Amino acid sequence: MDPIEIRLPHTIQRPKATPNYGPRTHTTRPIVTGTSVIAFKYKDGIMMAADCLASYGSLARFRNEKRLMAVGETTLLGVSGDMSDFQHMQHTLESILTQEYDMDDGQKLGTKSVYKCISNIMYNRRTKVDPLWNSYVIGGLDNGEKILGYVDLYGTTYQSATIATGFGGHLAQPILRRRVEGREDELSEEEAVQILDECMRVLFYRDARSLNKLRRAKVTAQGVEISEPYMLETNWSFAESITGYGS
Repeated sequence: MDPIEIRLPHTIQRPKATPNYGPRTHTTRPIVTGTSVIAFKYKDGIMMAADCLASYGSLARFRNEKRLMAVGETTLLGVSGDMSDFQHMQHTLESILTQEYDMDDGQKLGTKSVYKCISNIMYNRRTKVDPLWNSYVIGGLDNGEKILGYVDLYGTTYQSATIATGFGGHLAQPILRRRVEGREDELSEEEAVQILDECMRVLFYRDARSLNKLRRAKVTAQGVEISEPYMLETNWSFAESITGYGS
């Protein structure tokens, strides 16, 4: 005869053990990914750009993704890597901003705080051997100081006048070093836009996971401004002189 089990609504029930169907697994490689983010300092603040493509493996699947986001009033965030991990980071940051708003103490989350927060999150996930497969570029103004920093999936951080992730670190960084470094305090917004477009155009020519549809953003004393998507003009006539092109 089976034992009779009596359950009373006001008593604490011991949870039953749930079956474990195999080992706990972590993401071992990103699936839907975004490529390069380009950012640098200029006279009025920070300029940043990223294309709108999220690739499913080698398939150019999602062509209107937003890889730039505002965090608070003076901070801009750009991302390369896995888009689902970026969505997790978005939810985390939105939760933190909500908590700060609910405190109602007159304090605002500055760029340095956001940079430190993201670096701590990324390093914490790395130590659990369950990283967020992203590289982040954080830019903004903190009490009038221009801040531009980088965080990768290992929690590695650094700050610089110019930052490029993904293939941009190989193809766009030489352009940024030549045209930006040492001139951060004299670059006008018009010239900064030209430099961004030049970098993104080179990446579109050379990076198979890029697109000529992109968003541009800036952080100034007036706040964060992210543009609507626009198309870069391209010219492939130079390719006719490349041996093997079209064969």
